[in-house]
Amino acid sequence: MNIPVLTIDGPSGAGKGTVSRAVAKKMGWNYLDSGSIYRSLAVAALKQHVDLENEVAIVNIAQAMVLEFDCGDELVVRLDGEDITAQLGSEITGNAASIVAALPEVRNVLLQKQKDFKRLPGLVADGRDMGTVVFPDAENKVFLTASAAERAKRRYKQLIEKGIDANLARITNEIEERDRRDMERKAAPLAMASDALYIDSSDMTLEAVIEEVLNLIR
Repeated sequence: MNIPVLTIDGPSGAGKGTVSRAVAKKMGWNYLDSGSIYRSLAVAALKQHVDLENEVAIVNIAQAMVLEFDCGDELVVRLDGEDITAQLGSEITGNAASIVAALPEVRNVLLQKQKDFKRLPGLVADGRDMGTVVFPDAENKVFLTASAAERAKRRYKQLIEKGIDANLARITNEIEERDRRDMERKAAPLAMASDALYIDSSDMTLEAVIEEVLNLIR
């Protein structure tokens, strides 16, 4: 059975999530936010009070957890039916996610978990290695990026609008450092698939990016 898959990879702050959710909504397809997978597992493990370095226990939790992604105006993540969106961004969750992500068998289980999102009528998968590792045979692939300076400006604007004090130069440096780490890491580094459509959104409106991605699918 041919199930269409669109992968959208790219660096942090390029707008992958917003574009992916909009396309999934317009197409009526399923949506996978791969960046939330490890954090969701961390939330599940913390709820069950297990040792985060107990690989057998974490694998069992990973296999059993049921994740859903709701593509509204803002992403809603549900774990076993419970909305855990607010918990995903906490420092405790982030630290726990980094611990469980280091367990090899856990990575294998979550790789399969991501592949299981490939269901009819289709899937939009957003991440760093969707087109290179998770869905290398996807018929539609996009690599969405923007300059570090532009991504920093977008992040700075978001923080200021939320009333959070921010420093543009520091944000720019953090983005450049994260890009370097993502590209140089050994496990599933950030890379553009050879058959992906390259989109630089630095000088594009969100609507223009979405339309270009939809045209690729059409």
